[in-house]
Amino acid sequence: MSGIFNDVMGKLSDLAGAAGLSEQVHSYLAELLTPATITNLLTQAEQAGLGDKVRSWIGDGHNLPISTDELRSLLSNQQVQAMVDKTGLPAATILPVLAHLLPEAVNAQTPAAAGEAPKTA
Repeated sequence: MSGIFNDVMGKLSDLAGAAGLSEQVHSYLAELLTPATITNLLTQAEQAGLGDKVRSWIGDGHNLPISTDELRSLLSNQQVQAMVDKTGLPAATILPVLAHLLPEAVNAQTPAAAGEAPKTA
């Protein structure tokens, strides 16, 4: 099943790239992923029962995937609406791409954390 999922996500990424969506989401993530917001994301993940997944993205190691439904349970309505407002795209378009890109984006912002929560300045 994971092979099919990877094929679908690859096609979604290709489509998103062709439509400029991937660039929009990457740009939004670069603004979004500060130490404070990553700490907040981890707190929300713990509350949603997804702490292991988000911790896997922090520092080195394998990044566990997150589904669109899991991501939706992790984010507040206000956070989703802020993404919609910022990108001008509907949540149904943003969330699957975000679910695909978020693990690596968090990982890239926390290379030295080695599985620990990011430190806030």
